[in-house]
Amino acid sequence: MPEKKQFERLPSSVVPINYNIRLRTYLDRFTFEGEEKIQIQVNEAVDRVVMNVNDMKVSAAKFLSSSGSFPASDILISDEHETLTLVFDRPLPVGDAHLHLSFVGNLNDKMKGFYRSKYVTPSGEERYAAVTQFEATDARRAFPCWDEPAVKATYDVTLVCPKDRVALSNMPVKSEVPLSDDADWKVVEYERTPIMSTYLVAFVVGEYDYVEERDEDGVLIRVYTPLGKKEQGLFALKVSVKTLPFYKRYFNIAYPLVKMDLIAIADFAMGAMENWGLVTYRETALLVDPTNSSATSKQYVAMVVGHELAHQWFGNLVTMEWWTHLWLNEGFASWIEYLCVDECFPEYDIWTQFMVMDYARALELDALQSSHPIEVPVGHPAEVEEIFDTISYCKGASVIRMLHDFIGDDAFRAGLHTYLTAFSYKNTFTEDLWHHLEKASGKPVTAVMSGWTGRMGFPCVKVTSHQEGNCRVLTLEQSKFSADGAKSASDSPWKVPVSILRRDGKVERFLLEERTATHRLEGVGASDWLKLNAGTVGFYRVQYSTEMLDQLMEGIRLGEMSARDRFNVENDVFALAKAGIGSTVDTLRVMLAFADEVDTTVWNDIAVNWGEVRSLLLESDYCDHVKKFGRKLFEPLLPRVGWDAQAGESHLKSLLRSLVVRMLGRHEHEEVVAECKCRFEKHLNQDHIAADLRAPIYSTVLSVGDEKTLEAMLELHKAADLQEEKTRIERALGAVKDEVLIRRVLEFSLGGTVRNQDIVFLIGGVSGTLAGRRLTWEFVKEKWDDLVTMYESGSLLCRLIKLSTEGFVTEERAREVEEFFAAHPLPSTERTIQQSCENIRLRAAWLAREGDELKKFFTEHA
Repeated sequence: MPEKKQFERLPSSVVPINYNIRLRTYLDRFTFEGEEKIQIQVNEAVDRVVMNVNDMKVSAAKFLSSSGSFPASDILISDEHETLTLVFDRPLPVGDAHLHLSFVGNLNDKMKGFYRSKYVTPSGEERYAAVTQFEATDARRAFPCWDEPAVKATYDVTLVCPKDRVALSNMPVKSEVPLSDDADWKVVEYERTPIMSTYLVAFVVGEYDYVEERDEDGVLIRVYTPLGKKEQGLFALKVSVKTLPFYKRYFNIAYPLVKMDLIAIADFAMGAMENWGLVTYRETALLVDPTNSSATSKQYVAMVVGHELAHQWFGNLVTMEWWTHLWLNEGFASWIEYLCVDECFPEYDIWTQFMVMDYARALELDALQSSHPIEVPVGHPAEVEEIFDTISYCKGASVIRMLHDFIGDDAFRAGLHTYLTAFSYKNTFTEDLWHHLEKASGKPVTAVMSGWTGRMGFPCVKVTSHQEGNCRVLTLEQSKFSADGAKSASDSPWKVPVSILRRDGKVERFLLEERTATHRLEGVGASDWLKLNAGTVGFYRVQYSTEMLDQLMEGIRLGEMSARDRFNVENDVFALAKAGIGSTVDTLRVMLAFADEVDTTVWNDIAVNWGEVRSLLLESDYCDHVKKFGRKLFEPLLPRVGWDAQAGESHLKSLLRSLVVRMLGRHEHEEVVAECKCRFEKHLNQDHIAADLRAPIYSTVLSVGDEKTLEAMLELHKAADLQEEKTRIERALGAVKDEVLIRRVLEFSLGGTVRNQDIVFLIGGVSGTLAGRRLTWEFVKEKWDDLVTMYESGSLLCRLIKLSTEGFVTEERAREVEEFFAAHPLPSTERTIQQSCENIRLRAAWLAREGDELKKFFTEHA
């Protein structure tokens, strides 16, 4: 791998106080012109000013102060360091002053900085909007600035654009007048922003409709949609109107602005971006069609809205000092979005879904040797994008949840309030949050949490027990859990908040601080089960003795514990088997023991884990037996969920039905395949499939279909007017199995029809079949240079690497992946490549270790 680039933060000799920015966008030629008046504070008498720019030309720069004005003698731009250095022929006087700059930039097609986004009008005409995505370090693509989160300032923004376009920024409009020399243009000036970081500034120029409502505090909330689709913004508006007041009450701090805009952007690399007062979203993360959106999509929109609006306080009002502390933003927002959605939609049982969506994903990644601490030192901007990952978001959310449980909600809220109040419009380190929570709770927050955020990994607590009369004595031993099962004697122990759930429903808690400990529980019978990690709140795994696990399985069969605890037992057993600490065959028997399970999230986790086993064995000579087991596992659920939604049925039953049809279709269940074909034919004749079943039915018919089926699906894609439907089809296309069709799907991905942000997921979806796995990797290698040109760097390329390589199961493939990326280095993807290769080797070791036993099990079981 290439060495990390040298990096230094900007000097503090000159810092901004206020930016007065005027931008004129030319949507026909994809450029913009800018003028900027920056109020600065000169702290040292230096003869140069260093700030950030990228992909921009600065044509003039002048210094102004009370002692006079003079131009820069030289304007130096470093493409490598993304800096602008203004050189003057004399030292600048210390004190208040101004810089005046003129510049031009490009409305690029990289979905970063100030960029262009293509959309289609209701009349079918292709047009472009100018939109922004500045996090982490791309405000410098829109205007020269000190593009670091700790260098906060206020902003006075003016946009000059065609008079028939909507123009938005963070603040309300202050004035709007025609351009003096061209009445076809308008000049829109906005109110001054609060003190804020550069990455939170936003501009949008385009064509949009909107719906609006004021929340209970009088804040004007608007949801901007594509033209003619304002009804698709109503669900997000409903969520927002509930969410802003909820956060105001939870933090006991009012939302600081007078308006909140949420806008759907056609081309958008991230899910959404929390720009203060102007939150930008992918269309699929904001828009809900009353007829054609699935329950899954509605839930996703609610989650993303909850996440981004939480940032208005946690991230915007109070901001991390540097990207090392990114998790303060993302981990916290990823935790509190669940709290918010649970308040708005209790029927979602969203905290149980947290188990699969965040908790389990974080445990899986953090068990790798190539994981990283929650707080990871970050230098050069190329390193920043790599940490927008599962650790920052999902592990961050999981340890916040553990901390919240450890100190209690009252102390947690009190500590948050004093933290947000003390640091409003300022920047913080992780330790600042710990200090306020510790003071509010009286508990050793800093001592406990430093081990969870400052080091990689998490513990596995091994527990055995023996009976002493009416007392059960537990012996606990903690050690770092590793995906390869290796133990390290050198790791210091974590401070683990242990909770023990008894069969009688009581919970006992203590802090496990040493490597080993014993704990006595009175009034526990010899046959009573005990479960560690009550409610699955602690970020650790548990390895039970055989006797304790048998008792737990009996408790599960009798329905004596919550869905979260049932999930936890199954998930830990599977993870231990993958790591070679347990038997995968025994784990498959545990899955069968869940035959009477009723919870959607538990079944979701079983489906994920079973999918890993199935993927591992795709190249085996007993695949038919594996499919039979899959059918046996999920078939009993079909009569329970049925094919059609019943009046008044729960949100969770809708999710379970989709899961069951998808899993049985994937395993070629005859009845399900036949019904999917029938419903698909009706769908083509305008008797439409219910939105919740479209994704599993599309995948099923494509998996058994031919060229005619693919053609029909591509026609549906072409005709679809809802981006959710296009995305649904794109992610189903990879189910085709014929190699000719697979190649056609891969070529389709780059044919100009699929939006850039969705290409990665279409290509990655092809890797789910045996032939698709091989052809996807060949395609990615062949098109790598084109893909890098398209994305430059960032999370989408990381996602593509993961999706296109992790299915392999041989050392030879791991070496091939390493060699390819050694010859095609890209700094922002280094950690992802390491993680993918480690996962390939783990799968190879898993298959070598248990392949014979698995073959015996499946052939005998079938």
